[in-house]
This record gives sequence, structure tokens and C-alpha cells, in this order.
Amino acid sequence: MTVERYQNVVIGSGEAGKYMAWNLAKLGQKTIVVERAMLGGSCPNVACLPSKNVIYSAKAISLVDPTRGLGVVTGSVRVDMAGVARRKREMIDGLMELHRGQFQASGAELVMGEASFTEPKTVQVALNAGGMRFLHGERVFLNVGSRASLPDVPGLAAAAPMTHVEALNLERLPEHLVVLGGGYIGLEFAQALRRFGSRVTIIQHGRQLLGREDPDVAGAVLELMREEGIEVLLQAEVANVSGRSGSNVRLEVQAGSTARTLEATDILVATGRTPNTDRLEPARGGVDLDARGYIRVNDRLQTSAAEVWAMGDCAGSPHFTHVAFDDFRIVLENLGSGNRSTRGRLIPYCLFTDPELAHVGLSESEARAKNVAYRIVRHPMSLVLRTRTLSQTRGFIKALIGPDDRILGCTAFGAEASEMTAVVQTAMLGNMPYTALRDAIFTHPTAAEGLFGLFSKTPSEPGPIPSA
Repeated sequence: MTVERYQNVVIGSGEAGKYMAWNLAKLGQKTIVVERAMLGGSCPNVACLPSKNVIYSAKAISLVDPTRGLGVVTGSVRVDMAGVARRKREMIDGLMELHRGQFQASGAELVMGEASFTEPKTVQVALNAGGMRFLHGERVFLNVGSRASLPDVPGLAAAAPMTHVEALNLERLPEHLVVLGGGYIGLEFAQALRRFGSRVTIIQHGRQLLGREDPDVAGAVLELMREEGIEVLLQAEVANVSGRSGSNVRLEVQAGSTARTLEATDILVATGRTPNTDRLEPARGGVDLDARGYIRVNDRLQTSAAEVWAMGDCAGSPHFTHVAFDDFRIVLENLGSGNRSTRGRLIPYCLFTDPELAHVGLSESEARAKNVAYRIVRHPMSLVLRTRTLSQTRGFIKALIGPDDRILGCTAFGAEASEMTAVVQTAMLGNMPYTALRDAIFTHPTAAEGLFGLFSKTPSEPGPIPSA
């Protein structure tokens, strides 16, 4: 057995892994990346970017709906799912060309195969093309990601349900799609497929959609789903599944005290994520896992093994591409003279339904749970004049303000919400008082202009959060 030696071995070419490899290789360090399946990881292939591509196609359908009253007159409109998939593939092909060019320009070696530890800082790679290689790194970086979890429901696995991966490759329109899970992935796909023309049912285990959100926010999203014609079952459990997804399936469902049977054509599972550490043989490399299978790391993303780091989903970081990129920045800077940490990061996120739901900082529920003193301001999106120009006045924006007038958190549900919260996040990063946004001059008419209306209101003591 010949062991090849490198300065850096990177397992996984996702967001953190690829940037780590490119940057270290450009410094002249001998670097190799092992990728199991998808160059660049899930984001450009089967997750963030492809899903938003498909969501935009669904938005196009909604914009020519005559009930929207936008003054657009068309003939017969139909959805070409093959065309939707083709547009998505063309985008991915362009992204892959960019990735290949980055690897070539950086000098990092890329090998396609599956890596597993044989001993500390040494892995064997079962090559996709056949054969085996053995690699030892002076430093090892783990970025193996996560995958969709499959609930332990009788008959579900045999029904071969879709995950987001298969849903993004659909070239046909499901007649009746049942979505298991009322989180981000489930809601984005539910709305998109409904707009394409599918009948859609969401089955959510919890009392509300989006379990981490404030009840008023979850209630607003529930109202949106139902107005779009999506059936939503809350506090519901699937007891049994029969048939096969893609043709005909039967689900026995207990929704509260009511038992019912759903007949559908397709199932999409969107109930959580599982880290891809099970085939890594981490124990052989001295890498400890937690009870859920995520790699144990400290606030500098160091594992229990010397000179081995983990980044992104597999390290238990919040499952967002922008967080994985920041993980890369933390590790890279700390390889030098930096002293960056994951502690206290201000992490925004966005649900890309139409309209969007965006959030940064503390929510009301979190502030109350942590006994953090706050005042609150709220503003309806209908008073943000940009939404009037778009005929999208649904939603609201609210912000939590601390006793020292600093902004503690912000949630926006409405058109261009992600851009509004980015402005608030910038103010929070600068430790600015809310009055700085109140007194700013924003371009008219933009979504950001709504922050003037929000922060011009007198902050009040928090009242009870409306129930969903």
C-alpha cells in the first residue's frame, strides 16, 4: 500500500471545502480534495441555487395569473416542466464550468471518490472510476455535508418518496403531492409545485409551520399557504404508507383526533437532515461525533483529532451555505495569526417563498426564553410603498429593540424581505442604535425605505404574541 502525502487533504468539495482547497493551493501548498459525488457540493447542484431557479419559474406563472390584476394579457398558459428542468440544468452546467475553472486555476487536485479514515490524518479513497488511493495530510479538513432524513414510518421507504434532490429533477407535474414536513424545504417546494398546477398537501408534526418561528410569523405563513390552495394538516402523524411515489400512494394520517386516508401520486420528504459521517469511519481518525452523528468541534471548528477541522453541516453548524462559507473563513484565518470564533455570530436566514420570510438576530420567543429585555416595533408591509408598486402588500416587519436602543433582532415577511433585513443586519453589526435607520435617507421607492416607517414608531413594551 502506497500512501500519498499532502500538506492538506480536504474531504468534500462543498462551500467550505472548495474555498479552503482553492485558497491553500494558491499559497503553493500541496492540496487534494476528495469529492464523493457532486462537484461544489449540494448548493450549486441540488439545493440553494437550483431550488431558487425553480421557484422563480413558479413565480413567473403567478405573475401572469389574471387574478393578480397586473394588466398582463396572455393566451393559454401552460407549464412545461421539462423546460423548467432544462433551465435549471443549464444554470448548473454553467456553475460546474466555473468550479472546474477554479480548481484548475488554483492548482488543487480533485479526485472523485469516497474517503474514510484508516488512521489519524490518513484516509482511503474508493475511487468512483475504480481502484483505491491512500492519502495522508499534514492537515485534514472535513466538509462532508448532510442529506435528507427519512422518517421511520411503516411503508415509507418502500414507497420510494422524493427528497428535494428528486423533486428538483421533475420533468412531469405531480397530480397530488404530499409534503412531509412544514419547514423551509417543504414550504418552498409546496408553493412552487402548487403554482405549477399540482394539488398539494402538507403534513406537519408540530402545532405550527416553521417550528422555530414566532407564532404570529408561522400563522402568517400558514395563511399564505392556505390562500394559495395548499392543504395544511397540523399536529399530524403518518401512521402507514402503501403504494409507490410517482404513481399512486396511500397515507394513513392521524391529524389531532381525526384519522383520515390520503390518496396521492407523490410524496416529498422534508423532515430534517442527517450528517454524512456514517461512512467516514471517524473513530479510526480519532474524530469524535456527538449523539446525533455530527462531528464534535470547538468554537474554532477544531475536532478531537490534532490538525483536523470540520466545517459546514457535518460540524453541526446552522445548515446554510453562507454559514459554511464563514466556517471556512474562521478556519483559514486561524491557520495563520487569526483568532476568529463561531461564538456570537449574527446569522441571517431566509425562506424563499413568495413573499419571502427573512430573519436576523433574536426572535420574540427567543428573547422571552432568555429573559432578554426588549421593546418592539411593527409595521405592515402595506405601508411600505414599494409593495404597492408590486401589488404585493401581504405581510409585516417587526424589530426588537434593547434598552440601549440597539437592535436585537428583526423579522420581515413580505416582498423583498431579505434585502430589508440585510440593511438591519448591517446596522446590528455596526452596533448602531435603531435611530440611525430611522434618520437615514433611503431611496424611494425601495423596500429598505420601509425601515424608516418601522423605526419611526415609538418602541412599545412587548404584548402577547398572537397564536397561529
